[in-house]
Amino acid sequence: MKEPMTLTQLLPSLRRSIPDPLTPDLWPEYTTASTTDVFVAGVSLLRLVDICQTPCLHTAAAVIPGTHGRPSLTDRATAIVVSITSVTFTSTGTLCIRVDADLDSVRPILAEARMIGRASTAHATAAVLVLKDAEGDDPGVVELLTSGLPCDIRVGDLLALPCRGELALRGIRRTQKEAAVDAALTIPAM
Repeated sequence: MKEPMTLTQLLPSLRRSIPDPLTPDLWPEYTTASTTDVFVAGVSLLRLVDICQTPCLHTAAAVIPGTHGRPSLTDRATAIVVSITSVTFTSTGTLCIRVDADLDSVRPILAEARMIGRASTAHATAAVLVLKDAEGDDPGVVELLTSGLPCDIRVGDLLALPCRGELALRGIRRTQKEAAVDAALTIPAM
């Protein structure tokens, strides 16, 4: 069954004044959205990136499915924020997005992927997210982003993704390319 279209999907220009809706059952407790940010239990994910850099995460109680936001007493959920490091188009016109973290082991809920940091009025397009890079020309583990992201997404944009369960930052490895760039930047000049 096809999901009904939202106002912001029909008229992307509304994204400057109305946030894209999110599914509260898939995010941590008390998650709300603005036009440019996601707040988890009152914590701005953009502010979290300012403090911690990417990838970063925020864990809170999970929401009991079907309760429209009632927190679970036992289950946890996590919001992950990653930075886009590469955007290319496949031969079929699909966006191929790489991020600064290996997400294969955590398996985020990609249907809820949200760009944060700026409001885009561009139409959504089909996209795949590379969860884990492979060696050589093989793209690695990829998964379709069913919600679609704005077609003007670019390197440096931030993605917020929900994930079931409690995660630790040590469980989310930075991609090798990003780790090498950071290492080069921290070497003191002679």
